[in-house]
Amino acid sequence: MKCYRKILRIPWTARRTNQNILQELGMKERQLPKNIKQLKLKYFGHFVRHNNLEKLCLEGAVEGKRGRGRPRRRWTQDISDWLGFSVREASILAQDRDGFRSAVWEATSYKDPP
Repeated sequence: MKCYRKILRIPWTARRTNQNILQELGMKERQLPKNIKQLKLKYFGHFVRHNNLEKLCLEGAVEGKRGRGRPRRRWTQDISDWLGFSVREASILAQDRDGFRSAVWEATSYKDPP
């Protein structure tokens, strides 16, 4: 919602409801998080199918000790959470474009709560 408010140049001090802002933009629901999630999953499928530097960086490991504190959220953790598969299973699924497209569509489509 912060991005939508910036687009409309509404200051954070203005007392406007989220529904009002979405209505002004002509939207029924928030689409930005869904689009980001979908693009991230599509990009994962793209670079897993090719042998390139991004794939090498994703599968590589860094030597040494990790720093103190809570471990940072990794890019691959989002992929496995959204798809419901491990990264290795998602990589295998990405080789089949149609199967991966349907998995991405299922992961990014909003479901009505029961």
